[in-house]
Amino acid sequence: MALYSEKVMDHFRNPRNVGRIEDADGVGEVGNAKCGDIMTIYLKIKDDRIEDVKFETFGCGSAIASSSMATELIKGKSVADAMALTNRAVAEALDGLPAHKLHCSVLAEEAIKAALLDYYKKNGISYDPALFPDCEHCAGCGH
Repeated sequence: MALYSEKVMDHFRNPRNVGRIEDADGVGEVGNAKCGDIMTIYLKIKDDRIEDVKFETFGCGSAIASSSMATELIKGKSVADAMALTNRAVAEALDGLPAHKLHCSVLAEEAIKAALLDYYKKNGISYDPALFPDCEHCAGCGH
């Protein structure tokens, strides 16, 4: 069996939604100090929907594939649906990731949540802090 699924390889070779959104409504950047992966997600939100989403990722093939798939999974969806995206859903949509690469799907989830938190803060929208990673007390992603 191959180490990476065809979907992982496709999203690595042909990533979707790469780039920046200069006037983004929300921007989230997360990183993992152990492996060196850094992800930035840019959101354009209109009428409570993810109108556009782009990413920039510095990292391995699994990190790029996870970013690409995550953006595909939330594009056109409601903010609530984007908030509900889990790393497990990203990994499953890629037909799995090797155990030692699952952190890449976690980074994708965290980057989206960081971008949504930025959007909430910029727009004075109330939110439940428990739904977001506690970066101040977490050594997990190095953010």
